Amino acid sequence: MKILLLLTALALTLSFSFAIKAKTIEVEIHGMTCALCVDSLNRTFNKMAGVAKVQVSMKMKKVQLETEAKSPSIAMIKQAILDAGFTPIKVTVISDEEANN
Repeated sequence: MKILLLLTALALTLSFSFAIKAKTIEVEIHGMTCALCVDSLNRTFNKMAGVAKVQVSMKMKKVQLETEAKSPSIAMIKQAILDAGFTPIKVTVISDEEANN
C-alpha cells in the first residue's frame, strides 16, 4: 500500500513539474491537403524528443505541439516540417498564462 502511495505521489510530482515547464507551439502550415499529410506530421512529431502532445488540423492547416520548455527549438520544429514536405508559415508560442485564460 505504501509503495502504491509513493508511486502515485511520484507520478503527480512529475506531471506537475512537466506542466510548469511545458509550452505550447502552434505552427501554420502550407501544403497540407489530405489525411496522409496529417498522418505524416503526427508521426514526425510523435517521434521528436521533447514533444509531449501533437494535434494536427487539416481544416485549420495548423500543428499544435505541447513541448518541454527548451526542447525542441523553433528551428528544429521548422526543419522537421520542411523535411516532411510542408512549409511552415507562422509560428506562435503560447505561454502558460495565455493558455490558462
